[in-house]
Amino acid sequence: MFRILKQSLRTGLLTEPAPPADGELEALGIELRRRIDVRLGRSLALRQVDAGSCNGCELEIHALNNAYYDVERFGVHFVASPRHADALLVTGPVARHMEAALRRTWLATPSPKLVIAAGTCACTGGEFGVSYASCGAVENVIPVDVKIPGCPPAPLDLLRGLLAALLPERRHAPRVPLRARPLAGSPTESLVRSKGGEPGA
Repeated sequence: MFRILKQSLRTGLLTEPAPPADGELEALGIELRRRIDVRLGRSLALRQVDAGSCNGCELEIHALNNAYYDVERFGVHFVASPRHADALLVTGPVARHMEAALRRTWLATPSPKLVIAAGTCACTGGEFGVSYASCGAVENVIPVDVKIPGCPPAPLDLLRGLLAALLPERRHAPRVPLRARPLAGSPTESLVRSKGGEPGA
């Protein structure tokens, strides 16, 4: 026992210093928290649905909950049931075996609800497209409000997508998918329509 303690004292600390604070993350988080408060007056509840992904997008989504990003401080938390969710965060091309389950999940989510397609496969079907085993993009199965491209999208891109879903003009707008893109300027300037248009449109 004493030998182990002496060795620990001789070795000292080997951990790396904490990374510096990310200004863009803080700015996005503060804006996201503000929009959640205005839109909901409480936290935003997300239900993540893996419709057939390779799990690359899930790794980035899991990173949102780690100690560095810690999205719960910005008022975003994940729930276990679609009945408790405000929005669905869907990844992967929709496998034929998941088509009915995704529809049931969408129907179980109380209205008004948002659907966010995360990752290139969820947005377009990716390299899998439509086949005997795949329905392709999420919008081929359920209506999509916001698309977050990327293979996989980084945690900051996911935050931009959540911000896009909460834009005031989305409240009564038709379901025209938005795409979050990292552009210079404020977080809301990084939003463009998936078929072109001015930032923030």
